[in-house]
Amino acid sequence: MKKPKGKYAWTVTVGEKGQIVIPKQAREIFDISPGDTLILLGDEKRGMAIPPKSAFAQFAAAVFDTEENSEESE
Repeated sequence: MKKPKGKYAWTVTVGEKGQIVIPKQAREIFDISPGDTLILLGDEKRGMAIPPKSAFAQFAAAVFDTEENSEESE
């Protein structure tokens, strides 16, 4: 089975304190450095995702845009 280009999968182990270590290859590919803030998204039916940090600004903009729109409609 050929791996699709740009698609990856890794396994991680959850430590006693609930922490995981992001594999070196993943940190390099997604430019993750010590001290970076990541988003952990969860859906009980679809699972968890950790999107690239570039998605953080888009996520925050969407939250604030949605918040403004709901206040305007009241």
